[in-house]
Amino acid sequence: MVASNPIFEIENTYGQSIWMDNLSRNIIESGELKAMIAETGIVGITSNPAIFEKAIAGNQIYDQDIANGIEAGKSVDKIYEDLVFADIQNACDVFLPVYAKSNGLDGYVSIEVPPTIASDTATTIAEAKRYYAAINRPNVMIKIPGTPEGLPAVEAVIAEGINVNVTLLFSVDAYVDTAWAYIRGLEKLAASGGDLSRVASVASFFLSRIDSNIDNRLDAKMQAGGNVAKLTGLKGKVAIANAKIAYQKFKEIFNSEQWQALADQGASVQRLLWASTSTKNPEYSDVMYVDELVGEHTVNTLPPNTIEACADHCDPFNRIESDLDQAQQLLASLADEDVDIDLAAVMDELLAEGIDKFVKPFGSLMASLEAKVQQLAKV
Repeated sequence: MVASNPIFEIENTYGQSIWMDNLSRNIIESGELKAMIAETGIVGITSNPAIFEKAIAGNQIYDQDIANGIEAGKSVDKIYEDLVFADIQNACDVFLPVYAKSNGLDGYVSIEVPPTIASDTATTIAEAKRYYAAINRPNVMIKIPGTPEGLPAVEAVIAEGINVNVTLLFSVDAYVDTAWAYIRGLEKLAASGGDLSRVASVASFFLSRIDSNIDNRLDAKMQAGGNVAKLTGLKGKVAIANAKIAYQKFKEIFNSEQWQALADQGASVQRLLWASTSTKNPEYSDVMYVDELVGEHTVNTLPPNTIEACADHCDPFNRIESDLDQAQQLLASLADEDVDIDLAAVMDELLAEGIDKFVKPFGSLMASLEAKVQQLAKV
């Protein structure tokens, strides 16, 4: 452990957990993941189809298992699933001491249901239940998109006592809907006699993609002769302001009487998780989405390069509740005549893009796996 590592301060002083947004068989089998837990302080890990595409495509570490799958006559889909489930199970085992030590607060490994079913509630529920049973680890979280079709699935799956990471949340309204879906699911679980203390959930609220989208719009307006001073003043500010407002909604919901009735039965709050936290614009601080959003009962999931940057020069402080009036005014100013950016439309666009950003690598991964199966089958 490096005593000066700010990540430990973020966790121990401010009550925020740092998870890593990256997973591959290499880091599990080499011992790197176990070392990172001890040395950098990460207490959870997330994956998605884009991450698995990078992990599996062109990586020989998976070849023997693929060959075994071919020999057993398995389909490409089944071979893929076996590879991914094995990685998730092994990562869960690495994180199990963290899960135990934190009494189920941390130590989770997230796996996403196929992105191709994002608009199919019934199939999402069925796949989430199947994934949870097949992986069979207490510290696995099933990722479900926070789409209009996904949230009823979240409610149903929570009601079954399954841990859920609700992903692709961009708007505050979508976050609020997610929190209440979690609460309704717990109420159903309680009504059926389930153990609320064994269920965990996070709501993954995205950041940098919002700024990238809005910054591009602001740049276009400046090039078209808009108010440069005003438009420039909004750049790189919207995502953090949006997140601060979401955090206030989190506090409001999880201090309500309706929530307290569940807490009295052992339920844990659904923590807000900051996602998409690598800074895309090199003009901005590479840890801006960490430093500005440190807060109690939250998680920040960072890619490896941001973990490295944060361990080196994060400046932890509870800034998440600072300048709240300014955050509200900033978001409201997007509707001003000389800015004219429809934030709700941006959020809808980002959600559609977000699903597409998972569907495409998933399709690419399956295509590359199919090619590898054909190649190994000839050997």
